[in-house]
Amino acid sequence: MAVEKFETALKKLEEVVRKLEGGELPLEESLKAFEEGVKQAAFCSKKLNEAEKRVELLLKQKDGSFVREGFRLDDE
Repeated sequence: MAVEKFETALKKLEEVVRKLEGGELPLEESLKAFEEGVKQAAFCSKKLNEAEKRVELLLKQKDGSFVREGFRLDDE
């Protein structure tokens, strides 16, 4: 089984959202699409959380050494 990539899952999720927003799917197909969307959203969320935990900035000090700092958004 191939490992799914974040980008692939995000595209699948976007497609599901587009189909559901179109409002033309029968109820059963809408429910299946919704279930798939929840699955893809959970996968994307998991991958984003994993990436967030791994992101660190290396800042070079004047003496040539590096200091690790956790990644922070500007609004935090």
